[in-house]
Amino acid sequence: MKVYTKTGDKGTTALLTGERVEKDCLRVEAYGSVDEVNSALGLARATCCQQQVRDVVYELQKILMPVMADLASTQETDFVSLDHIVYMEKTIDKLEEELPPLKAFLIPGDTPGAAALDMARTVTRRAERNVLRLARQERISEHVPVLLNRLSDLCFILIRAESRLSK
Repeated sequence: MKVYTKTGDKGTTALLTGERVEKDCLRVEAYGSVDEVNSALGLARATCCQQQVRDVVYELQKILMPVMADLASTQETDFVSLDHIVYMEKTIDKLEEELPPLKAFLIPGDTPGAAALDMARTVTRRAERNVLRLARQERISEHVPVLLNRLSDLCFILIRAESRLSK
C-alpha cells in the first residue's frame, strides 16, 4: 500500500465512516489535536527516566487511539468508555498518594521527561478546547471531553512523579 493516495490533494480527507470533509473542519482539527497529544506523550515516554511513568504514558497513548476514532466518526458508536476515565482517575489517585503535598506552582523543566510531560499537558488542554468547540456544533461522545480533562490532570501528576523520582 502506498503512503500517498492523492485523495487529499484538494483539501479534503476521509473520516472513519468514509465521508469526505474539509481538512480544516472542526472534526479534523479535534482529532488532529489529539494526535498531537499522542506525539507529545511519545516524546515524554522517550525522555522520562522513571519506568512507572513510562508505563503509564504508554497506556495513555493506547487510550488515545479510540479517542481519535471517536472524533473521526460521525456515527453514534462510542469507542471511548467510562472505563477509560476510571483508569485515569485511579491512576491519578494512586500516584498522588505517593507524592508529597504540593506547596508551590511547578515551573516546567526540572528534567527533560517532566518538561515533555508538561508540553503534553498543555497540548492536551488545547485538544480539549478544540473538542469542546466541535461538541457545540456536532455530536461527539460525552466521554471524550471528560477523558481529555482527566488526561491533562494525569499529565500534571506524572510531571510531579517524574520530577520527584529523578532528583
